[in-house]
Amino acid sequence: MQPLIVGVRFAPIGKVYHFDASSVPDIRPGEHVIVETTRGKQLGEVTAIIENPVKPPEGWKPVERRATPRDLVLRRVWQQKEVEALIDCRERAAQLKLPGVKIVAAEYSFDGARLAIMFSTETEEKVDLKSLRHDMQKKFAPAQVELRQIGPRDVAKLLGGMGACGLETRCCSKFLTDFSPISIKMAKEQGISLTPDEITGMCGRLRCCLVYEYEQYAAARKELPKRNKRVVTPLGEGKVIDVSPLQLRVRVELPEIGAREFHRDELQPWDELEALRRKAQQPCENCTEREKP
Repeated sequence: MQPLIVGVRFAPIGKVYHFDASSVPDIRPGEHVIVETTRGKQLGEVTAIIENPVKPPEGWKPVERRATPRDLVLRRVWQQKEVEALIDCRERAAQLKLPGVKIVAAEYSFDGARLAIMFSTETEEKVDLKSLRHDMQKKFAPAQVELRQIGPRDVAKLLGGMGACGLETRCCSKFLTDFSPISIKMAKEQGISLTPDEITGMCGRLRCCLVYEYEQYAAARKELPKRNKRVVTPLGEGKVIDVSPLQLRVRVELPEIGAREFHRDELQPWDELEALRRKAQQPCENCTEREKP
């Protein structure tokens, strides 16, 4: 019998994890469940029923049970205490004068058994936080306190705010559940200015939106001639000076005419045409001397 695999999310805009919900076969998307994770028991929302799941090497962790109204109230109670924990931790970090450490958020597990404090650092050097963790553990016992370092993108996602493009909510805080690898090559492929202000997000890293249309641009460019290539157009031979990948159009500089735009279907590579010309000019080996040009 195939197990019932569901996708579970622990934050409103968070990554979806897969669990075996065979113990609650009537579970539906939108309901809440209790699951065991590497960070203890967590309360999450079922987002989807996974069809034809690929089994991971370690297998799926089971859904323990459906969340009760008491569980939901209990989580809300502990969520209200997260602000207090955050303020206390920031105050203690300031007293310890920890260099370059920013306390970003505090997060309780749904039953208050664990308290995770997220922080970031301005440098790549390791910072000794043993004193801070000891003080927080003493203050918030019996909860188990964990200090968790997060990157600049995760910080921006947690803090929210307006994006560099002007949108009221950043993409990472609005709908991105995962961060894709991004490179300068993606900006070059789309013809975007490499000025830092143009390609850098509020997190100080390359903007997530650079990956949105990259595949379409890369696929379109494969069907178009590159800049400075010679092509044959309906108006004659010329040199490519610019391309518009999404429109499949090319701007060509023509002698005595100037720059003109053409669709991909109107162009022919100059080197292919030149090869055909040379082949036509070569004498046929099977021709007689009289038939040769």
